[in-house]
Amino acid sequence: PARYFDTKTTEPISFFLSGLEELLAWQPNSNDEFNVSAVPLAKRQPPLHSRRPRTLVCHDMRGGYLEDRFIQGSATRNPYVFYHWRYIDIFVYFSHHTVTIPPVVWTNAAHRNSVPVLGTFITEWTDGEKLCEAFLAGGEEAYGAVAEQLARIAQHYRFDGWLVNIENTLSAAAVGNLPLFLRDLTARVHSAVPGGLVIWYDSVLKDGTLKWQNELNGENRMFFDACDGLFTNYNWKEEQLERTLRLAGPRQNDVYVGVDVFARGDVIGGGFNTDKSLRLIRQYGLSAAIFAPGWVYEHLGKENFLQNENRFWGSLAEYLPTHSICTLPLTTSFSLGMGTSTFLDGKDEESGPWYDLSAQDIQPLYPELRGRLSTSCCLQDAWCGGSSLQLQGTIPPGEERVAVRLFSLQMPAPPKLFLTLLYKLEGPQPDDFTVALEVTTWDSGTCLEGNPTSLPEPNGRHHPRFLPAPPPGLAKLLAACHRGSHGWTSRCYELELQDCSLRDLSVIVSRQQPSLEETSFTCLLGEVRVLDTASVAASPPQVYGVMASQLWWQ
Repeated sequence: PARYFDTKTTEPISFFLSGLEELLAWQPNSNDEFNVSAVPLAKRQPPLHSRRPRTLVCHDMRGGYLEDRFIQGSATRNPYVFYHWRYIDIFVYFSHHTVTIPPVVWTNAAHRNSVPVLGTFITEWTDGEKLCEAFLAGGEEAYGAVAEQLARIAQHYRFDGWLVNIENTLSAAAVGNLPLFLRDLTARVHSAVPGGLVIWYDSVLKDGTLKWQNELNGENRMFFDACDGLFTNYNWKEEQLERTLRLAGPRQNDVYVGVDVFARGDVIGGGFNTDKSLRLIRQYGLSAAIFAPGWVYEHLGKENFLQNENRFWGSLAEYLPTHSICTLPLTTSFSLGMGTSTFLDGKDEESGPWYDLSAQDIQPLYPELRGRLSTSCCLQDAWCGGSSLQLQGTIPPGEERVAVRLFSLQMPAPPKLFLTLLYKLEGPQPDDFTVALEVTTWDSGTCLEGNPTSLPEPNGRHHPRFLPAPPPGLAKLLAACHRGSHGWTSRCYELELQDCSLRDLSVIVSRQQPSLEETSFTCLLGEVRVLDTASVAASPPQVYGVMASQLWWQ
């Protein structure tokens, strides 16, 4: 069927639903199993609902369902990717179809990086008025059926809820039932999807008029009260933030103030000045909704997209609270889910462009220190997948080393950690540097490294012990310790901790010899793994009852 399979290639594709009839007729069937997310939402710290401002990203690009609709990837050159997941809290996939089911590749990539994904339910223009009249003015049975279907769709495809956007005027009967519909939908999504969310877009007012308010006020508050949050329109001024904060009370973090990166209309900031809007929003302790950050790709072009993307998110980083990893194992090759080649064990196995966000790895922080350090993605060389992480920087005169924070962690440390690192030093004198991992722990009087007689480390910095060979029980899994090839160096480490809580994982680049001159370095990271030794030694679960169907050999 054309809804589920591309008519030219027969490959499985992601899809949307148009109109009320398609929504109400939707049933799961065997053709749509490719569309079910295979990656559960990873846990994070602090949890999404903690009391701090959040960041929502709303992805709207040329109508949606572009190359990202190909569930098993495509040979796309210079595709759009998003990878600053550590800096955002919610991802919305937006299009102008009635029911936008997020392409599963986005759900997989976001979930791997602890970010929930929302689809969009939108009605607009005169067709939208008719649609709303049909299901909202029709009473409880009619709007209950729509709420039930939306909750079932999110549950079935394993994404996390809905942005609801009613952009047309409503009759008195329809608007009277709207808060009831929102309450019903929110309750059903919460019960069907753990951690599910319903967010309302600032559009219709309580009397049914379509008039964007750019704030939370008495005209739209009943919709905010009926669901998990409000996403405001983009043309706000500072006094509206002030009023919003007063009215929201303890729910200030549930107001997502809209920022259009394309800067359409009378807005503050946009483009490379988006930080101006965020600075104001955060001054009032409100959450932010960044709309269409694909501006970087669409407006500045595909060619230097990765550099421009790092510049854009780097300019916002100070206003984006990050979230930490709180489960092990942590293992990543830094792949973006795209490439100009496919690498395996450091070798270019297959040249040619590819794009598959489901293959995107856990993404690190992307620290920037002006003039001292930049972190970016390198497509020219990788250990595994399509890219490696490139660290470029300088060690200042008289200093020995520079620390690059890759991940913030927040979890109790197991008694014994096993860490592996694959790296490649580039530049004129690679032998002038050494590269190692550093783990920091949260300050506590009880945290000890190694045996009970050792003293606590100053400021909780631990340098794991270098292992020339893996311990016997782990030798098979960690052939890694010997497998540097194609110019990559492999290192294995062990760290024993007692009563500690993990805080950061950093890479340390040090000079071999002290020097009074500034020294520049370039280092590629191919893979990092942090494993709990106890759980690694256990054998993996066996797989039973494998079924294969719909095979077509070419």
